[in-house]
Amino acid sequence: MFKYKILSRFLLRRFFGGVGLVVFIISGIILAVTFVERLPSNPNAIAALVDAWTRLMEYVPMFLPMAIFMGTLFASYNLTKSSENVIISSAGLSPYQRALPFIVGAALIGVFATVAINPYSVYLTNREIKTEHLNLIDGAIWLRESGDDGFVTLRAKTISRTDDDLIFNDATIFVQNNDFKLTERVHADQVKLSENGMDSTKALIWTSDGKTVKKAWHTDSNLTPRTVLDRYLQPDQISFWHLPAFIRKMESVGIPVRAHWVQFWTLLFLPLSMIAMAILGIAFSQTRQRRNFNFSFKFSIGVITCFASYFIINMFNALGSTGVLPAILAIIAPPLIIIAGAGMFIASFDTI
Repeated sequence: MFKYKILSRFLLRRFFGGVGLVVFIISGIILAVTFVERLPSNPNAIAALVDAWTRLMEYVPMFLPMAIFMGTLFASYNLTKSSENVIISSAGLSPYQRALPFIVGAALIGVFATVAINPYSVYLTNREIKTEHLNLIDGAIWLRESGDDGFVTLRAKTISRTDDDLIFNDATIFVQNNDFKLTERVHADQVKLSENGMDSTKALIWTSDGKTVKKAWHTDSNLTPRTVLDRYLQPDQISFWHLPAFIRKMESVGIPVRAHWVQFWTLLFLPLSMIAMAILGIAFSQTRQRRNFNFSFKFSIGVITCFASYFIINMFNALGSTGVLPAILAIIAPPLIIIAGAGMFIASFDTI
């Protein structure tokens, strides 16, 4: 038992080393490319670097399963190349005992990505809300509010966030009475939504009698920046910790939350997906050779298989989002299929 614990810690360190190296390389490439891409649209290099870091945090959940697979394959290759696999087998460890530290490491990475990386990424992106973070209708932002005096409808092309307020750009506002008669049309380059209502310092206003005036404009509103964001934020812009309460809130007012359920189950079962990719990497690292000279071929086939698995996972996610499959089934089915297939290959392989 003591010997097994020592070897398990050794294998766990090798696993984290392989995955860490892959994550470092992929993150470095993404950060460098994004930094160069964002440099022209930012006032200085520091701002561009912060923007690139924010985008990198958004990409981490996308490439982390691939990093787990490649890191597992890389760590297994190094163990085979240095003949350490032979020593581990001579110590009496079965293939399942050798795989267990990799599986535990993958699960720990999945848990960390769910409870820490996802909330941190959401925090970074929500500091500066942009149009791409919202669910749009016909490529624009539409808000509609009813009150005792009638209806207010806002259409804007883009949105941004400053402190606790939302700024709607290139906005048109239609004000109607209770009989749906248009009483006022307002166009402004910027409309600010705060806790005190909607405001514009300079607006072009068409009144019901046909007159046009330019002046500051204000209307009271029950809408707040928080309620707007709760209604229109995409599921991946909501932290894992806030998703359950958010889903209950949206369900209570009759808003569809199928995509939010898919996001929640995806994050909750992310450790299972990481385990599936680690087992897939272990399956592709099996060899009868003392030195794995065909590593490059296996690595290439493994990467293709990994991309195919990623496509299958996305396809099941789409089926869950459209309601063809229950959300939880759409999330757990792909990793279970991968684990079953890779596990059967490992079990049938004639190990050293």
